Amino acid sequence: MRRHVIKTASAPTPLANYCQGIAAGDVVYAAGQIASDFKTGVAPEVLVDPAFPYYGSEIQRQTRYILDNLSTTFKAGGCDLQDVVKAQVFLTDLNDFFAFDQIWKQYFPAPPPRTTIGIKALLVPGCLVEIDLVAVKPGVARKVITSKSAPTPLAHYCQGVVVGDTVYAAGQIASDYKTGVAPEARVDPAFPYYGSEIQRQARYILENFSTTFNAAGCELKDVVKAQVFLTDLADFFHFDQVWKQYFPAPPPRTTIGIGGLLVPGCKVEIDLTAVKPGVPRKVITTKTAPTPLAHYCQGVVVGSTVYAAGQIASDYKTGVAPEARVDPAFPYYGSEIERQARYVLDNLAAAFKAAGCGLNDVVKAQVFMTDLDDFFAFDQVWKEYFPAPPPRTTIGIGGLLVPGCKLEIDLIAVKR
Repeated sequence: MRRHVIKTASAPTPLANYCQGIAAGDVVYAAGQIASDFKTGVAPEVLVDPAFPYYGSEIQRQTRYILDNLSTTFKAGGCDLQDVVKAQVFLTDLNDFFAFDQIWKQYFPAPPPRTTIGIKALLVPGCLVEIDLVAVKPGVARKVITSKSAPTPLAHYCQGVVVGDTVYAAGQIASDYKTGVAPEARVDPAFPYYGSEIQRQARYILENFSTTFNAAGCELKDVVKAQVFLTDLADFFHFDQVWKQYFPAPPPRTTIGIGGLLVPGCKVEIDLTAVKPGVPRKVITTKTAPTPLAHYCQGVVVGSTVYAAGQIASDYKTGVAPEARVDPAFPYYGSEIERQARYVLDNLAAAFKAAGCGLNDVVKAQVFMTDLDDFFAFDQVWKEYFPAPPPRTTIGIGGLLVPGCKLEIDLIAVKR
């Protein structure tokens, strides 16, 4: 498939090893952007003047700066913000959300589906938000999904968008947007031992997703990519039991521990992408990469697009894989983050090879790190694997499913 790397002098040049975006066919994948010029830290034009502290909003200034830069990136890719079909927003403080959403409305009169997550940190101190967007070229047919059976969003986003054969859904939480956590997703305090809060919430969300996808002409079995954001990783096992009920043939999945969600009491947000029934797809299975311990597959090939599961440095037998650890007898002869990054990328390379492509075909990367102090060393390894780097989003998170794992990498590739 035809592709070209997006480069524009109108947006800040990345300081780390990634590009501003890639146009692959009719889809434009942008790197996540923060409010930095990558010269002075937080860009001077987004700082509130300390002499006039009440004449501006830091989160709103940062949001405008980011969306203006993303607009120039998309223009260089042949489209604009009105062509965005998927958005993810990572906030370091959810108290900033309302002010952020007011700016979002100005840039997106017809809003795309969106997922909003509270996270631990971003790569430049003082940055409050990172925005990750996917768009399609103008003229590509699209349809907004509206299902009366699922809760109507309270904030400024839509339930989903159908673009050709792909269905991009908004992230969903267990809220009816009327009472907080939906009553049917709560455990009755009169019967506290007759239910599981995380399982009730997971079922509530997946039932709503089912109606959303039905309105788009597909079902949960058509999901080809899943991301799960948990406020407490101790809930994962019980969550996964419910997941098995809804996905007998599970899609690739990424699971992340996060700082918070927009409605207090909500324990999980789920983000799904599906394709229409009848579209050929193939599950990726390779013995070269570790077999998942939980209920998901290594990846799915849909046409020319390859969706991989997020991977961590575990062999799912011993915790952190032995080859990803530093030998305690030789503590100064290796770097834990570099060993883990190589282990993960080697396994992802094996998964992509089984799909008929390679790491050089990656068009979108997300990196979730438990400690951003590890970033510089991680980025040195990234350069080895990606001489021509894809667009990337890097987020500081609260935790991963295997203790000792320091990063999870989530990749999408497109065959050439």
